[in-house]
Amino acid sequence: MPNLPRIRPSVFSSTHSRHYTLLPPNQTFPPKLQNYDSLSSPLTATSLPSALQHYINSDRPFYGLKIHARITKTGVKPNTNISIKLLILHLKCGALKYAGQMFDELPQRTLSAYNYMMAGYLKNGQVEESLSLVRKLVSSGERPDGYTFSMILKASTCCRSNVPLPRNLGRMVHAQILKCDVKADDVLYTALVDSYVKGGKTTYARIVFDMMLEKNVICSTSMISGYMSQGFVEDAEEIFRKTVEKDIVVYNAMIEGYSISIETARKALEVHCQLIKNVFFEDVKLGSALVDMYAKFGKIDDARRVFDHMQQKNVFTWTSMIDGYGKNGNPNQALELFCMMQECCVQPNYVTFLGALSACGHAGLVAKGREIFESMERDYSMKPKMEHYACMVDLLGRAGSLEQALKFVLEMPEKPNSDVWAALLSSCRLHDDVEMANIAANEIFKLNANDRPGAYVALSNTLAAAGKWDSVTELREKMNLRGVLKDTGCSWVGTESGL
Repeated sequence: MPNLPRIRPSVFSSTHSRHYTLLPPNQTFPPKLQNYDSLSSPLTATSLPSALQHYINSDRPFYGLKIHARITKTGVKPNTNISIKLLILHLKCGALKYAGQMFDELPQRTLSAYNYMMAGYLKNGQVEESLSLVRKLVSSGERPDGYTFSMILKASTCCRSNVPLPRNLGRMVHAQILKCDVKADDVLYTALVDSYVKGGKTTYARIVFDMMLEKNVICSTSMISGYMSQGFVEDAEEIFRKTVEKDIVVYNAMIEGYSISIETARKALEVHCQLIKNVFFEDVKLGSALVDMYAKFGKIDDARRVFDHMQQKNVFTWTSMIDGYGKNGNPNQALELFCMMQECCVQPNYVTFLGALSACGHAGLVAKGREIFESMERDYSMKPKMEHYACMVDLLGRAGSLEQALKFVLEMPEKPNSDVWAALLSSCRLHDDVEMANIAANEIFKLNANDRPGAYVALSNTLAAAGKWDSVTELREKMNLRGVLKDTGCSWVGTESGL
């Protein structure tokens, strides 16, 4: 194969072969294949598949590439079976380019070869190439099997917006499965359920789920996440109760689902109690979810207890706790924790910096906020996003430095979006600066006038506070002409019996 990487001949020479071991010292190779890396070893149709399969199944498949180099050098023409094994070997090594070359040069492209290449493309995020192979498979006259359909369904759920797909691809695939009388297994059922759930079709997902003779935990988790995201808590709880073998992911799905609404706060505590009795309680992902849940419910002391109890903490754990302190009116504790995180050599992510900047804004620590903002790019090579610029504008605005805030916006390296201008407008409302409020509001209206009703309300309130009632009337007439409606507000009141 002309495009294979160049390999040094010395690696394969008999005088150097003792320096290159294909297997760790404690492992042995089948007797007939012990000298397979030697140039003197014969290549046979019987021994080749066994040797390649050995490396495909091993933890170090890249050693098997020496066999491919040997085949190429000796000019042996591999048959379909060996070619497919070489294709799999390259996929196992992450060499998608060479796997593609093997596929293109196959003397006969089988269904399994198509399936392996589709899976390889999907694993590397190349959805369009994977779906292109499906079209080639169909046009070649091959009949897709259950694995093929599961790959198509997986492609539909992980597809990027730049890959145009039919809106109801999941249903179309399901129809083809029934039409072709494909024997469904757990892999295919799970892919179908996941496709329907991610498409918001939980009713269809449940029909498929109920058809399964044995419900696996992956399918159950998918159903729980789908029900929770649509507010069907009781249905999610039913699936959770019926799941016999619960793992970390299914518990995490329940906790994250309960965290969506304060109505389910008490039920979330029940799951926590189950976890305390369970071996999964020490898991860092579950611990992070619990910290986030308690923080969202305003139980910041409980969140801190879970945080302190955790033996392992990752960046998400620290971020959830920092963000929780900030949103529950404890900015100083949030910043203290941010410093502790850095001392523990845990690198903050973009969300961590948002929490720290927000805490600075609530605490009125302008200098500290600037230092944190500048450290993003200086110390961590992280380019600030629009959300971070909006936080800095809010920080300066809350402190009353409106001129500095406007200057900061105008000097941004990128064009500010509506969130940045909304942060400035909010600060103008706070300090009754009508002139600057007009500037900020007009910029928002230029960007997306109808999507930000809050901007109209904030400007109207600023004008009203300054006694400019004619301007208020004019603005509200403009809202009516444009059909801009303010969202209706609502509040929750908690009692012993519920909300």
